[in-house]
Amino acid sequence: MKLLEGKTAIITGASRGIGRGIALVFAQHGANVAFTYSASAEAAKALEEELAAYGITAKGYQSNAADFNEAQKLAEDVLATFGAIDILINNAGITKDNLLLRISEEDFDKVIEVNLKSVFNMTKAVQKTMLKQRKGSIINMSSVVGLSGNAGQSNYAASKAGMIGFTKSIALELGSRNIRCNAIAPGFIETEMTEKLSEEVVKGWRENIPLKRGGSPEDVANACVFLASDMSAYITGQTLSVDGGMHT
Repeated sequence: MKLLEGKTAIITGASRGIGRGIALVFAQHGANVAFTYSASAEAAKALEEELAAYGITAKGYQSNAADFNEAQKLAEDVLATFGAIDILINNAGITKDNLLLRISEEDFDKVIEVNLKSVFNMTKAVQKTMLKQRKGSIINMSSVVGLSGNAGQSNYAASKAGMIGFTKSIALELGSRNIRCNAIAPGFIETEMTEKLSEEVVKGWRENIPLKRGGSPEDVANACVFLASDMSAYITGQTLSVDGGMHT
């Protein structure tokens, strides 16, 4: 059963990691996928072809969601190509970890801009289309760190916690137009980024998780499918933790 048949999704930051996992699972469920990437046109082209093999329409856009005007243009281009925008996944994000004593103003501002301001930019960009359609699902990729905080990640935690507050507010604003807005808070998800960590560190993470394993991009993607599909038609303003029980 394809839960997203005929729907069009925008996924920011989808050339690797969690975003790539979401794009692949969405295509498997019949969604047409417009995704953004920051640098690698080659990786984006490869992903386009991989997604199209599922019989859907897929297109990559080199676009910076942290730039208000680029976000507006992206939404216009996607609407012109696909004819609708049913789902928005605000996934683009970065980390610049450091203790408060050492963190620079530049690194604090950059994380807030990319992780949080981009959510405002993209939500604002798709709002008009979704209001006209009187339907839509917006999913914001927060983090378990946004719920619990983490030493050395004050900028990241602030951006991800801010995302949850934004999610609740948009759910209240747009609910009467059948536009839903929810957040997902992933825990320790094993991607190419975590491959840089030592096996000892990864083992320590796994042992502290009730399910005793790290999550996969597909674990997060499956939660996104649920929140994007009509199966969650009466769910909005919520934060779904996908963390193996880490934040319990």
